[in-house]
Amino acid sequence: MAIYVIVALVAVAVTLLVSIPVTANLSVKKKTEKDAETIGTAEVKARSIIDEALKTAETKKREALLEAKEENLRTKNELEKETRERRNELQKYEKRVLSKEEALDKKADALERREAEYTAKEVELKKKEKKVDELQGQRVQELERISGLTSEQAKDYLLKTVEDEVKIDTAKLYKELESKAREEADKKAKEYVVTAIQKCAADHVAETTISVVQLPSDEMKGRIIGREGRNIRTLETLTGVDLIIDDTPEAVVLSGFDPIRREVARIALEKLIVDGRIHPARIEEMVEKAQREVEAMMREEGEAAALEVGVHGIHPELIRLLGRMKFRSSYGQNALKHSIEVAQLAGLLAGEVGTDIRMAKRAGLLHDIGKSIDHEVEGSHIQIGADLCKKYKESQIVINAVESHHGDVEPASLVACIVQAADAISAARPGARRETLETYTNRLKQLEDITNSFKGVDKSFAIQAGREIRVMVVPEHVTDADMVLLARDISKQIEAELEYPGQIKVNVIRESRVVDYAK
Repeated sequence: MAIYVIVALVAVAVTLLVSIPVTANLSVKKKTEKDAETIGTAEVKARSIIDEALKTAETKKREALLEAKEENLRTKNELEKETRERRNELQKYEKRVLSKEEALDKKADALERREAEYTAKEVELKKKEKKVDELQGQRVQELERISGLTSEQAKDYLLKTVEDEVKIDTAKLYKELESKAREEADKKAKEYVVTAIQKCAADHVAETTISVVQLPSDEMKGRIIGREGRNIRTLETLTGVDLIIDDTPEAVVLSGFDPIRREVARIALEKLIVDGRIHPARIEEMVEKAQREVEAMMREEGEAAALEVGVHGIHPELIRLLGRMKFRSSYGQNALKHSIEVAQLAGLLAGEVGTDIRMAKRAGLLHDIGKSIDHEVEGSHIQIGADLCKKYKESQIVINAVESHHGDVEPASLVACIVQAADAISAARPGARRETLETYTNRLKQLEDITNSFKGVDKSFAIQAGREIRVMVVPEHVTDADMVLLARDISKQIEAELEYPGQIKVNVIRESRVVDYAK
């Protein structure tokens, strides 16, 4: 319709354009005929143009109507085609759904049949189980009747038999594994220890609580005592050491538990004897000089020990405390010499097992550093030594080795284990330490008491200076398999309750004797 309106507007516009000049010409040239003819011709042309425009508009209208009808028809056909396709697809989906429903129905029927079969089988199985239980009960009754034992008695008998067999097998296996492991470990340990001891030789001198100062003559004793004993009192007061002046010819005995004070008194007294001027003021001067000498000596000894072992970078205060250990002894063994020996042994063992040699030497040298001030500070030498190492920024490996060398703390590194072994080697070596008779007898008594406390032990004997314990057991109460476990339990309890150098061999003996007489 819009096309028709446009065509009509075009026709009207053309008519107006043609008619306006024609009207103007008529008003101007009314009087002439020629003009009249021209106007007539123009009107004819205008009408023809209008008619032509109307025809064209009518034609365009028909064409537009035809195009609209064709478009409607094409759209209708497409819609019908799409509708048919959708209908076909829906029919396909419907067929699929129906087929799936049929399949599900078939499966449901099959499951119902199987469930019914399983139910029937379960009922049958329960019947069979019930019958089996009845037969089992009859069998147990028949066995009880034949054997004369109840089921509980038979169970106990079987358990006891199995337990005995397992105990025997366990004891055999344990003994085999222990023997094999002990042989290999002993072989390796002996190689390492022998190699380390062969390469390390340290001298040990038994320390006592007295020092002896030689005098040039007995007249010097009176000068040392002084008028009314003022010289000897001054010397004892300044040094804290007792001077024993008796009938011993040309000798004065210095007695004291503090070896450093005793050394200061010895040096001061020797200087006074050489100088000859013995009076309180001179004594005080010589004691101060002796104290400075001892302090310098301790530092030199500490530096010499570190140099001998080959350990560098130790804090100067630790060096001084290390030198102080020269005047400290344990069971007659010099503490500084012991530390040097442990450091050397630890280095050799570390080289054998392939770990850090310098760290092992450092830990071995400082493992007993707490003994240098354990008379002045409360606590064990282990805790004191660990605190000193922490204070002077030693590594955690060294601190752990100091804490664990007597087993108070678990070793956290191979170096700590090596220091523990080196300390035991140095302490247990024959001649390294002396032991009092009282301590020795108490240890033997405790060893025998521990073994006698076990069930089945008849008597026990500590032999080889307490390095072996022989245990006699009652053969009726302890079997051969029990002996292996008994020896292991005894050794574990000895390790837990006793302190001893080296190792103790536990020898369990089971003996059966039969005696008869021929008459």
